[in-house]
Amino acid sequence: MAKRDYYEVLGVEKTASEDEIKRAYRRMAIKYHPDKNPDNKEAEAKFKECAEAYEVLSDAEKRKQYDQYGHEGLRGTGMHDFSRMNVEDIFSMFGFDDFFGSVFGGGGRRGARRGGPARGYDLETGVELTLNEIAGGTEKTIEFTRQDRCPDCGGSGAAPGSKPVRCPLCGGTGQVAKGGGFFQMVSTCPQCQGAGQVIQNPCSKCRGSGRVPKKRTVTIKIPAGVHEGQGIRVGGEGEPGRDGGPNGDLYCYVRVKPHEFLERDGNDLIAVVPITFTQAALGASIEVPSLDGTRQLKVPAGTQYGSTFRIRGQGLPDIRTGRKGDELVHVTIETPTNLNDRQEELLREFAETENSSVSPKSQGFFDRLKRHFGSHA
Repeated sequence: MAKRDYYEVLGVEKTASEDEIKRAYRRMAIKYHPDKNPDNKEAEAKFKECAEAYEVLSDAEKRKQYDQYGHEGLRGTGMHDFSRMNVEDIFSMFGFDDFFGSVFGGGGRRGARRGGPARGYDLETGVELTLNEIAGGTEKTIEFTRQDRCPDCGGSGAAPGSKPVRCPLCGGTGQVAKGGGFFQMVSTCPQCQGAGQVIQNPCSKCRGSGRVPKKRTVTIKIPAGVHEGQGIRVGGEGEPGRDGGPNGDLYCYVRVKPHEFLERDGNDLIAVVPITFTQAALGASIEVPSLDGTRQLKVPAGTQYGSTFRIRGQGLPDIRTGRKGDELVHVTIETPTNLNDRQEELLREFAETENSSVSPKSQGFFDRLKRHFGSHA
């Protein structure tokens, strides 16, 4: 399914400011928040769609690429795969833990501490394949950008020779309690963002984030028979984990490049081939497109408009069994135009001799039509 326009997703104009985009995202995130829409898969999908739109439109460079080239311009930019993220990770990634915690209670991570090893985020990218590549399987080299550990600070965010220190506000717990007595609200510490530690002397290279953008190149094997939108997982090529946690994965989603003559229907291939009036009436051997060039197809005399011929085993392989589908040839019949005098004369002679034995369906139709209106005269 084609992705929606990101401005449309957030309900903002293309000229929207950074603050307008942030406010729009918060508004939409509240509307589709899982706590407000329990067990509602559609709302959850829209919540994650809003997060994807905000990731692009809140990043100046990604927004510029998107404005100029659309979704295609984001290929290889290291987009996060929100479909595989839980809600809490989305909150913390954008730094909205406290905001959503104040709205729904319990903090963005429902009170969970962010300290300790954690798996890195998954990333997504796309790869375009031709039908021929899908038919035989292929290898593709993918280039993308991800946030890697800073080589200067090793991902700690602290300047070389220094270390993060215990957060003075939460005492290293990553949480703060508000209120008193029986009515206490626990939320993520606003000073350390739940990490339990703060950086007093940030690394100059990564500015305390512990991450720097780095281009990566991977070669992936794509099996024969993959479908549009199918994701191929490349283990360990996502973003690095936190505090020694494992890397996330990279998911490469397939897009099928349109073929000039063939369309895919499951594992079958569809070709629409025009033939002439005389070929349909008299029969003929015609050329039809296929993945490996053209092949001959015998069209019998009397072929009707919309007839379908099946060429077995000339479709795409099933990704699990390898069994090939068929090629289905749909025939259309071209009505002759710009006749010369002799051709027109021959057709008129044919029309004068035409009867129910030549065109039984049309003759029978007009006979019934005459009887129907004759009986109502």
